[in-house]
Amino acid sequence: MQVHFEHTDTFAGESNYSWVRRHTQALPDNVSDLSLVRRAKAWAGLSGIKARVEKFGDMIAIYPSGIAHVVFVTFGE
Repeated sequence: MQVHFEHTDTFAGESNYSWVRRHTQALPDNVSDLSLVRRAKAWAGLSGIKARVEKFGDMIAIYPSGIAHVVFVTFGE
């Protein structure tokens, strides 16, 4: 399974894309959502920062506390 990470800034709580970092990684099909969140936060340099996580079926949005950033995790082929 291909997993795509996208790290960008936010403005007024919405993704802004004044800058963006992207990464794609192949992971096993049975990887858990918690593992994906941890991998995404580590990749974005946000490990150890509390975050609000929202799940939307085929996408996970991670909003770290105290900074205007968001990390999106999406699944693709």
